[in-house]
Amino acid sequence: MVFMEFDVAIIGAGPAGGSAAIHCSRRGLSTIVLEEHSAIGEPVHCGECLSQYALGNTSLEIPNSVVSRKVSGIRVVFPNNASTVLEEEGFVLEKHLFEQWLAGEAEKNGAKINLSSRVSAASRVENGWKISVAGKEDVTAKTIVDASGVQSVVSRYLNLNARFESVIGFQYEMEEIPQDEFMDFYIWPKLAPNGYLWMIPKSRGRANVGLVTTDKTKAKVFTDEFLKIKGWSGKKINKSFGGLIPASGPLPNTYDERLLLVGDAAGFTSPLFEGGTHLSLKSGEFAARVLKDAFEKNDFSKQQFSAYEKLWKPEFPDYGSIVGGKKALYTYSDEELFEVARKLPAKLNDLTTAGKIKIGLSSIIAKPGMLSKKPVQVMKAFAYSKADHYGW
Repeated sequence: MVFMEFDVAIIGAGPAGGSAAIHCSRRGLSTIVLEEHSAIGEPVHCGECLSQYALGNTSLEIPNSVVSRKVSGIRVVFPNNASTVLEEEGFVLEKHLFEQWLAGEAEKNGAKINLSSRVSAASRVENGWKISVAGKEDVTAKTIVDASGVQSVVSRYLNLNARFESVIGFQYEMEEIPQDEFMDFYIWPKLAPNGYLWMIPKSRGRANVGLVTTDKTKAKVFTDEFLKIKGWSGKKINKSFGGLIPASGPLPNTYDERLLLVGDAAGFTSPLFEGGTHLSLKSGEFAARVLKDAFEKNDFSKQQFSAYEKLWKPEFPDYGSIVGGKKALYTYSDEELFEVARKLPAKLNDLTTAGKIKIGLSSIIAKPGMLSKKPVQVMKAFAYSKADHYGW
């Protein structure tokens, strides 16, 4: 059997894997990316949006060719059609092209990209890892970055973590959907239990229309009902796509000896609206910094790799309280959501700490039953949907 040897093996070529590959190869580490699909970025699993802030925070200058359209922010719509907006500039991507661009940039810096390379096993060997690739030669690497998404394959092989909670995302790309410069997120519990629906505008009148829910057997049924309510049932559907999304916050162990978990594989998704691209890009960058330092010190111990958690933990959102706020929000009735909605400012940008407390207290006064539903924590979860808190 022929072996290929590398400093870093990255499992998965999504945003987290692509980011890690760019930053590792830029730092002079011999890098291979093992992508299970025959084409990078296909199938698309997410809503495809990314804030302008995220690009600045990850030092990426993306080409126009990967952008579907620019947007001005997020509109949150409640059951009575009351709404509030979060004004933040950003982009709706052609996600497959974006991920292919990331891989291409890594290749320019010397990274090797292997497609149709499904990792079937990973085991520790002296001074590194042996990685088995279905139907192909094994790979040996001194370190691994697990960027395999919700599968979190190496974590699973090592029994490093229990499985995280997940929700299902399902959507259509549709034609001729009415839209403006905002992405619409609908908190409509009856059609998206423990989740939300969306309309994300794209170029040429296209839009992604779909939802996230914990009811994994009815995602398509709920989406189709949403289309009927919006009057979009007769619109052309180009394709449907989606998949599982981590929803319970970071895994307890995001690192081990010679191993780092990034992106969805680590449970890094925005707690309220499950956006993950910004977190994926930044965690890939953090991983490369830790790996470069480990190689310079020739120290691949678990203690050395603990530097990874010391980078992401103070930087990323306070997941515990936000997940709690999200779960509380999803227990609200339509009437309780209306009570919150009518107190929110027209722009979420104007929601101050004092404002969150005031809304929470006034909601309790109006509906005392909301006392047990953590309205202040719910307001905090809304505030953390902002880009500078890795919301998108």
